[in-house]
Amino acid sequence: MGCFFSRRRKPAQGGQQQQQQAAAGGAGQDAAAGEEKAPQYSWDQRAKIDPKDYTFSGLKDETVGRLPGKVAGQQFVIQDCENCSIYIFDHSATITIDDCVNCQIFLGPIKGSVFFRDCKDCKCIVACQQFRTRDCRKLEVFLCCATQPIIESSTGMKFGCFQYYYPELALQFKDAGLSIFNNTWSNIHDFTPVSGENNWGLLPENAVVQDYVPLPSSEELKAVRISTDAARSIIPITRGRRQKSSDESCLAVFFAGDYTTANARKLIDEMTGKGFQLVQTKEVLMKAEDAHRVFQQCASEFIPLLDKGPVVALEFNGDGAVKGCRSIINDVFSGTKVFVSESKASAAQDVDNFYNFADMQMGM
Repeated sequence: MGCFFSRRRKPAQGGQQQQQQAAAGGAGQDAAAGEEKAPQYSWDQRAKIDPKDYTFSGLKDETVGRLPGKVAGQQFVIQDCENCSIYIFDHSATITIDDCVNCQIFLGPIKGSVFFRDCKDCKCIVACQQFRTRDCRKLEVFLCCATQPIIESSTGMKFGCFQYYYPELALQFKDAGLSIFNNTWSNIHDFTPVSGENNWGLLPENAVVQDYVPLPSSEELKAVRISTDAARSIIPITRGRRQKSSDESCLAVFFAGDYTTANARKLIDEMTGKGFQLVQTKEVLMKAEDAHRVFQQCASEFIPLLDKGPVVALEFNGDGAVKGCRSIINDVFSGTKVFVSESKASAAQDVDNFYNFADMQMGM
């Protein structure tokens, strides 16, 4: 693109002073403009992330942790720690734990995966979307995992159901996109099984969480109001794949609404208070064709409720479970639409139909 230049004109008499004043004024304006702040963009205003704030490395005989709100969905790394007590009281994106020995570890809800590598003699409480170990030995884990936990080249692994509470934990589960009802803690897949040996098992039913991962001893972390009482656990305590005490089970399904979670928790409290056992829970979306497969002749009654959101299913076990569950539903939830098995004869098929569907839906 071309530029046009005109010949410089000789200033008129008296105009030289005006020109000098104008030049001085222009210089002042240029200086003021130079002092103006550079444009601010949204990406310039983001808080700077220091990896050291999201890493515990090379520690020995220490108690360390992060309080609620201090991790806020970032990735975290724990490595080369020995004889340490480590507490992450917040939700995170992913966490890797490498080369840790004889540590007690609490990990709040993890949106993605937690990966233990080359660790041994550690006791842990973990909530995550995906759980995996490789080259580990003697880990004891109270676990909440939305998908099937995987161990690889690992031995002496023991698992129990996640059992923990502090006031911020429920919201952290939501922030991590995890449902408190999707927990496959006992459905372990061993990538490297050894013929005639079992690389994993279940912790004792009466295992006390604090005997494995004690409450934090540091003054800073004592500020978190923790309870390990099973009755207060954010995650419902399920039997998982432990042997059932009875050949009678019952399926109850709540449909999406303002009080779905509260209603499910209330039914759990009522049923377990009467001596029945909670075997498993699941929260999953259903379509009309799924309802026909699961609810069969009752499907038309529930299909209009499916568009509101996911359903929450509970399996209870114990002699008289069907009668007991139906009685509680009638007495406590009379104004709420709930699917409940009609008889002991149909209940086993109800449970199989629902959980086979749910496992396929969740890719398990």
